[in-house]
Amino acid sequence: MASHPTISAESELIQKRPLKEDIFDVLHEKIISGKYKPGDWLRQDDIATQLGVSMTPVREGLDLLVSAGLAERVPYRGVRVREMSTQDVVDAYGLRLILEVVIAQDAAKNITPAQVSGLERMIVEMKKHDSLKEMSIARKLSREFHAAIAEASQNDLLTKVYAVVANAFPDWLLYEALFRKPEILADSMANTHKEHIAMVDALKKGDANLAAQKSVEHLMESGKWLEDYLDVPAELLREKEAQVLFLLKNTK
Repeated sequence: MASHPTISAESELIQKRPLKEDIFDVLHEKIISGKYKPGDWLRQDDIATQLGVSMTPVREGLDLLVSAGLAERVPYRGVRVREMSTQDVVDAYGLRLILEVVIAQDAAKNITPAQVSGLERMIVEMKKHDSLKEMSIARKLSREFHAAIAEASQNDLLTKVYAVVANAFPDWLLYEALFRKPEILADSMANTHKEHIAMVDALKKGDANLAAQKSVEHLMESGKWLEDYLDVPAELLREKEAQVLFLLKNTK
């Protein structure tokens, strides 16, 4: 086998970074586009054959999928696309809402000018990737954006907890909805862009309550998607939202 195999042209990847990351991107795109469904097994040998690579980078790419929350490793059986129960989704949503409040408030107090500039550059970069073909890139950039805000809180433990909860939140299933309803893509991406700008503006002002409000409003848009496209019961989502809105009201 060649020492530096080339992944199929559909991925259009630049082979300058670890091959495992390129494989992760290919599989990531297949998951959020619905080519792999929740519960589907991701067989190392099949993937290696399809991509023309050895088993080692495929295994490492699958490890990245697992750590990102898109897949789960089943002992003695392999790796499959993650399946989430309704309660799993609701719990992840509720925890994420609460953490967004705490993180935004701390970040507004502690963020540096350099971090603000970094977030603004991320927003510009995200706007470049607004097509269905680039949804895997858009999702990755969005996760990096939110992770950067968590890091700006200057609270290492909070950042670590947020990473765990963010991996549990099924945002990849929400991106998959865009492939099923491409007519909503333009408005969705435009709204997300505006919401990200509002979040950074609040952080730049050092307004902790406004930053928390904008962060919660942004995530609650995902709550609407959970209801509309994943059929999560509205009453369960509203219950979690009521809890965090009460928290916001009593921290002003």
